[in-house]
Amino acid sequence: MFTVRPMEHRDAAACTDIVNFIIRQGGTTAYEEEYSVEDFDAHYREEAEVCLVAETEGKVAGFQGMFDVGHGVLSIGSFADQSDPKRGVGRALIEGSIAEAKRREFKSIIAKITSDNASGLAYYSCMGFFDDHIIPNDHTRKDGTKVDRIVKRLTL
Repeated sequence: MFTVRPMEHRDAAACTDIVNFIIRQGGTTAYEEEYSVEDFDAHYREEAEVCLVAETEGKVAGFQGMFDVGHGVLSIGSFADQSDPKRGVGRALIEGSIAEAKRREFKSIIAKITSDNASGLAYYSCMGFFDDHIIPNDHTRKDGTKVDRIVKRLTL
């Protein structure tokens, strides 16, 4: 159903639309400022160790970026198209990301999720990540509310 492949420059606009829609909805990402296509492309496609997209019927349905944080660990961010949700995109992406991380001989993947992001916490738990630690008051929302960041880990 999904084709998972490395992100290419041609995907930047679709991925920017996905993440900006999520930012506008609020509450499921620490990002609160929308990306330009150029900034998105530079951050995800050019800076990430691994960045994958999942597409179906020729349309990008989601993406994951993983950044090398040292000591054999990747930090992951996951975004699925919430304007046209497709069941299974998250699982397809994580399977591709895990395979790529193992191929590159990383030891684990972490996800840093704000404590107010119930869907993100549930997603990573369902994908086999376990609670590793909490970073208290690690993120401040635009309204001044401080939230903890829950760090989940998947050992490869």
